[in-house]
Amino acid sequence: MPVTRTRNPRSVTNENDENSNAPTRVTRAKAAASLNVDELAMPTKALQTKKTAANANPAKRRAALGDVSNVTKVEAGETKKPTGRTGLVSKAAQPTGVKKATATRSTATTKDATKKTEVKRSGPGSIVAQKRKTLSTVATNAAAKEATPEEDEPIRKKVHTLEGDKKIKTDVKREEPVRKETGSSPAAVPTVPDTRAETPEAARILDSEDLDDPLMVAEYANDIFEYLRDLECQSVPNPQYMAHQDDLEWKTRGILIDWLVEVHLRFHLLPETLFLAVNVVDRFLSEKVVQLDRLQLVGITAMFIASKYEEVLSPHIANFRHIADDGFTEAEILSAERFVLATLNYDLSYPNPMNFLRRISKADNYDIQSRTIGKYLMEISLLDHRLMAYRPSHIAAAAMYLSRLILDRGEWDETLEYYAGYSEEEIQPVVALMVDYMARPVIHEAFFKKYASKKFLKASILTRQWSKKNAHLYGILDIHRTLDEVSP
Repeated sequence: MPVTRTRNPRSVTNENDENSNAPTRVTRAKAAASLNVDELAMPTKALQTKKTAANANPAKRRAALGDVSNVTKVEAGETKKPTGRTGLVSKAAQPTGVKKATATRSTATTKDATKKTEVKRSGPGSIVAQKRKTLSTVATNAAAKEATPEEDEPIRKKVHTLEGDKKIKTDVKREEPVRKETGSSPAAVPTVPDTRAETPEAARILDSEDLDDPLMVAEYANDIFEYLRDLECQSVPNPQYMAHQDDLEWKTRGILIDWLVEVHLRFHLLPETLFLAVNVVDRFLSEKVVQLDRLQLVGITAMFIASKYEEVLSPHIANFRHIADDGFTEAEILSAERFVLATLNYDLSYPNPMNFLRRISKADNYDIQSRTIGKYLMEISLLDHRLMAYRPSHIAAAAMYLSRLILDRGEWDETLEYYAGYSEEEIQPVVALMVDYMARPVIHEAFFKKYASKKFLKASILTRQWSKKNAHLYGILDIHRTLDEVSP
């Protein structure tokens, strides 16, 4: 017999390739073909045993078993399908060694069993007869109660209506002219006013482009953002909460937020996580008085909560403990998490400004430069407490407007106004505060270095140079004073 050699498994480069096992199958076929013909032709004993069991004489077994077995029993409501040939009997179904015949039953036995079953079902004392009797009695009583002098008329000609507590029967023919007078035809149904008439033509075209994309949910986009705008009022913190804080100042809050920006960048988290964390901090400080030594615990706990809410895979609590220089234990962070969530009533439904920025960027043809600078301008609202009183949608609209103004991308047309929800006049107060922040000296180093990198197109450097040149257009003259000196 020739020796068959298989391919060396190391020669296969990709083990996930579907075609990598093809040489192995060919080798096995050759090996099977090279076997002795007598060995392949040799019958096995297992096949002979199954053949003998299948071809056993069924008549003798029926004579031995008689009518004791449950082969001839037919349950009520079941019909036995005749089989034309016998099947193999599995060994698992016969643990006692008795083999049941699978041959078809005689016609006489089936008829007798059917007759017995019918007698049981139609007997006078059966449950079916009692139910029929009960139903007939109930139907008779109901018919007697509802009998009227006009019961000879067909029921379909009656229309039953309720007026107060009385039941009135009226004829259909008499009601037809009433229907015509009231105008119940389909043409008289009031139509819903078309709100798309107010939509600019360019916005309609942009919306129609996403109808074929199920991920964009263009049918529900307008309703979703209307809901988010209604939700903004509930998540805005108190812009004057620092008045009831004994140990804290706006400068102290700015240092904390600047540190959270650095933590957010080091953990490579989503932009939504940072905005939600700052919102949790401000809403909590609006409700509770916090000591100075516990302010960092509030900040790290807010970032921990926001990462759980926004991230697909949030960092472990040990990472947050380590980033805080082990100033707080894990038990303290978990306890603070429960306290913060209970104070906020477990309400984390914050309409993130990133959602509104992406919505407006649709009208800007998703320009990467204007949107990157817009992200930097939006994050100014996290550090500058003067922007806390404005809604996230207002902040996003002002960021996109100022970004396009710096990059000279054109005017604020009606399409941008439609997607942003704010006109150019409504945006100007927010734009003036953003320019005022950028024109003054840098006080938040981590935030400035983050957007001074090439990854963010050096947005902080570009915008500050433009703001210093155009600060006088917004009435900003004392650009050498810092924000802490200007703010009360």
